[in-house]
Amino acid sequence: MILRHSDRVLVWGITGRQASFWTERMIAAGTKVVGGVNPARAGGVHLGLPVHGDGASAGGVDIALLFVPPAAALGATTDAFAAGARTVVVLTEHIPLHDVMAMHALARRAGGRIVGPNTAGIVTPGEGFAGIMPAFNPRVFQPGSVGVVSRSGSLGTLVCLNLVRAGLGQSAFIGIGGDPLPGTSSAEALAALDADPATRAIVLVGEIGGRMEQEAAILARTLATPVVAFIAGAAAPPDRRMGHAGAIVTGADVGWEAKRAALEAAGVAVAETPAQLPALLRAKL
Repeated sequence: MILRHSDRVLVWGITGRQASFWTERMIAAGTKVVGGVNPARAGGVHLGLPVHGDGASAGGVDIALLFVPPAAALGATTDAFAAGARTVVVLTEHIPLHDVMAMHALARRAGGRIVGPNTAGIVTPGEGFAGIMPAFNPRVFQPGSVGVVSRSGSLGTLVCLNLVRAGLGQSAFIGIGGDPLPGTSSAEALAALDADPATRAIVLVGEIGGRMEQEAAILARTLATPVVAFIAGAAAPPDRRMGHAGAIVTGADVGWEAKRAALEAAGVAVAETPAQLPALLRAKL
């Protein structure tokens, strides 16, 4: 799930306005975009890239990036894994839950991975990105040694901005997304960064709701790479959805206090605000 410059990226829905905007910026950042998929415009050229009727026609893909509406997400994911993609980055939100479950089943059968749904994407500064993160902005992303895992794209952007301002660049950014049924958990993203030789420390950006941060805390005890964290939602009222579909507190064990306690018990320093993260990282490093 860590993008490399050599990865072949294919964009589903490439001819749409948002997909066109972000594809141009991905190419400028060094991403190896090899084309797009739009059955209605198959055989054409867009942004200087071939447009295919399906993924298999592209002749090989490592990462599939989905700019498609909710009703088309399951079909696009099926097509992407059939074309040999190992990672499918699903930007789409509001996908029906039964379709999301079917997408995860497809990933398991294919031996691949879904990042998302409702993700802002993945970034490797200096190599490229796939998604809608401002990886082209040097004030936000710079090559470095800090890996960032975030459920939120906007919070992840703020954290990366604070890191660059403090002179700390990123080895990789993994946006796991705000869907209630994510294809990649916080713990799985932590494990990927722990195995990455360029990553010397990790920032975990979490939210209230669910138990992913508690599961990440269990894994953090075993990692060789130090982890620090920020958890959003300290002041959120109970039983009210705040932001992402997964960010709703339905019990004391998924609230901010419980998440912070679990992480600190695992030796993870938890920041009160994103601005405190660089100091916590320097202490770990």
